[in-house]
Amino acid sequence: MTKSSKSPEYVAWISLGLTLVFFCLAFFIGGWSRYPVIVFLSWQILSGAFIWGVLGLQFRLRSMAEREDLDMAHLQSGEASTIFHAGGDRAELMAVSKRRLAIFETWFLPIFALLIALFQGLMAAYIWHGMKADPDGDPRNALVVAVAMTAIAFISFLMSRYGTGMSAEPSWKPLRSGGSIMLASAFLCFALAIGMALTIQTDTVVAVITFVIPILMGVLAIETAVNVVLDIYRPRIEGHYNRAAFDSRILGVVNEPGGLFHSAAGAIDYQFGFKVSQTWFYKLLERAIVPLMLFGTVTLYLSSAFVVVDTGEQAVVERFGNALKADGQPRLLETGLSMKWPWPIDRVFKYPTARVQEVYIGYSPTLDANGMPERGPLLWGKAHHAEEFSLLVATEEQDVTSEAEGAPPVSLIKANIPVHYKIKDLYKYMYGHSDTKSMLESICYQELTRFGASTNVQVDQAEDSLFGGGREAARNTLKTRIQASVNAHELGVDIVLVGLQGIHPPEELAEDYQAVVGAVQTKQALILGAETQRNRMLSQLAGSVQEAYALYAKIGEYQAARKRGDASLEALGKDLDKAFLGAKGEIYKELRESQAYAFEQIKTQEGTGHRFGGQVQAYRAAKDIYLQDLRLVALAEALQNVRKYAIVTDEKDSLVTTLDLQEQIFIDMYKDLLGASSQENSGQ
Repeated sequence: MTKSSKSPEYVAWISLGLTLVFFCLAFFIGGWSRYPVIVFLSWQILSGAFIWGVLGLQFRLRSMAEREDLDMAHLQSGEASTIFHAGGDRAELMAVSKRRLAIFETWFLPIFALLIALFQGLMAAYIWHGMKADPDGDPRNALVVAVAMTAIAFISFLMSRYGTGMSAEPSWKPLRSGGSIMLASAFLCFALAIGMALTIQTDTVVAVITFVIPILMGVLAIETAVNVVLDIYRPRIEGHYNRAAFDSRILGVVNEPGGLFHSAAGAIDYQFGFKVSQTWFYKLLERAIVPLMLFGTVTLYLSSAFVVVDTGEQAVVERFGNALKADGQPRLLETGLSMKWPWPIDRVFKYPTARVQEVYIGYSPTLDANGMPERGPLLWGKAHHAEEFSLLVATEEQDVTSEAEGAPPVSLIKANIPVHYKIKDLYKYMYGHSDTKSMLESICYQELTRFGASTNVQVDQAEDSLFGGGREAARNTLKTRIQASVNAHELGVDIVLVGLQGIHPPEELAEDYQAVVGAVQTKQALILGAETQRNRMLSQLAGSVQEAYALYAKIGEYQAARKRGDASLEALGKDLDKAFLGAKGEIYKELRESQAYAFEQIKTQEGTGHRFGGQVQAYRAAKDIYLQDLRLVALAEALQNVRKYAIVTDEKDSLVTTLDLQEQIFIDMYKDLLGASSQENSGQ
C-alpha cells in the first residue's frame, strides 16, 4: 500500500467536514439575516454532505480491501511451509474486506442513493411550499451575507475542482459525484452573493435563485431514482467502472465540459465519415477554445469599465454601494465617454435629467399600443381616461330645501392634472427617498386636496372659478405650493408645468351642470342689461355714473343736515348748488333752460314796465292821439291776416261803386323790373 491510496478517502472526509460546516453556517446566516433562500441553500449543501459521507465509507472500504490484498500478497511471497499448503482456501476466508466492499457497492450504494433521492425530493417539496410563507421580518445585512456566500463558493469551488481532478484516475472516479454536487453548491452560493450585492437595486436575482434551488433538487432526486432503477437492468462488466446512481449526469456536463466536447467530436466524426477530430483545425480549436473563451470573458468584463452617457442624461457612480466621494460630493458623470472601475466595484445608474417627465394626478391615462397616453378632446359628458378620481372641493352655503338641509357645503369634481417635472439634483432624486416618483405623486395629491378645500367652483363667479377664468391663477398657485413642498422634502426635481385643463364635473352630472351654467348666464345677462340701462340713464342725467353718485351723496348729506337742523345746512346747500352747476347731461340742460327762462321773464317784465311808463307819458301829452294810435295798432294786429276792402262814398250816398270780388293775380311790375336788371348786371 502506498500513501496515495488514502488520498481519495482523505478528500472525501475533508469535503464531508467542510459541507457540514457550510450547512451549519448557511443555516445560521439564513435565520440571522431573515433570508429564507439561505436556509433553502443550506439543505442543498446538506445533500452534498450525504454524498461525501457515502464516498468516505466507500473509499474506506476500498482502503481496507487494498490493505488486505497487500497482506495476502506478503504472506504468499514468504517461504512455503506445511501450515500454508492450503493457501488458496485460507486467502478466500481472509478476504473479508473485499466481500464487505462488494456488498457495499452492490447493495448499499443503491440504498444510499434512494435515501439521498428521497431527501432531495422531500426538501424540494418543503422548499417549494416554504417559498409561499411570509418571512418573520424584513431582511437585513445583505452585504454580510454576500461576503459569506462568496467565501463558501470559493472554498467549495476549489474542493470541487480538486476532487474532480482526482477522479481522472480510474480507481478514484467516484469522487466525480461529490465534485459535481459541490460545484453546484459553489455556483448557487456565488450567484446568491451577486444577488445579495444587487438587492439595493433589485431582488430579481434572489427571487430566481429561490426558484432554482427546489427545482434543481427535484430534478436531481428524479435523476437519482431513475438511475437506481436503470442500474438494476444495466449489465455489470468486471473491471469496468460502474457509475453510482447519485453521480448526476446533468451536473457532470457542467463539471466536466471536456466530456461533452469529446461526445460532440465523436458525433461529428460519425456524420462526416472520417476523423474530423484528428484534423489540425480541430486540434487548434480544441487547444484555443478555452483561451479564447477566457479572453472573451475578460474583454467583456473589462468593457464594464467604460460608460457612455447619452445627451440629456446624467449618471451616478456607486463604488461599493457608496455614491459619495471622499469630500462628500456625489460621484456624477456628464454626457460623453467616461471610465470607472469594473463591475462590481463601480456601478452606474443613468437618468434622463434633461427630459421632461410626467406624473398623472387624479387619473390613470388610457395607453395606446405603444404604451403612450392617448390624446383626445376633453368633453364634460364623456370619460377622458381609463380611471378618474374625484376631488373634494368647498362650495358656498346657499338656501336649500328641507331634504338637503344639514348637507355639508362641499362638491365632488373630476381633476385630471398632469404634472411635468425635470430632475435638477440627481443625487437627491436617487438617494433622498426610496421611490421619489411615488413621493412626488403623494405631494401633488396632498397639495391638490389642500387647494381644493379653499378653492371656488361657483358657476356665478366665473372669474375666480376653476371652471372659468380662475384656472390660470389656480395653476400658478398650485405649482408654487408643489414646488415649495418638493424643496422641503428635498426630492431634487423642478416642477415645469401643472395642467388644469382636465377639471370638469362628473360625467353623470354634466348635462345638469350645463343647464345650471345656462341659467346663470341668463341671469348674468339680465343683470348686465340692467346695469347698462342704469349707466346709460345716469350718464344722460349727470354726464357720468360717478358724477351721478356724487350728486346723490351730496343730496343725501343735505337732506340729513336739513332734518337735523344742522348749522352747516347753508354751506351744504351752496356746495350742492355748485355741484349741480358743474354737472353735465340732462341736469346741465335743465338748469341752463331754467336760467334762460328766468332771464327772459325778468327782461320781459322790465320791458313791460318801461313801456308802461312811456305810455303814461304819451297819454298825458296827447290823449286823443294816443287813444287813436292804440286803436289803430289794435286794428292792425287784429286785421293782420284779413283781406281788407276800402269803399269810398260821398256824403249823400249818391255814388254807386261796383266791386269785383273775384280772385285775381296782379303782376308786380316793379319787382319784375328789379329782377331783370339784377340778372343783366350779373351777366355783365
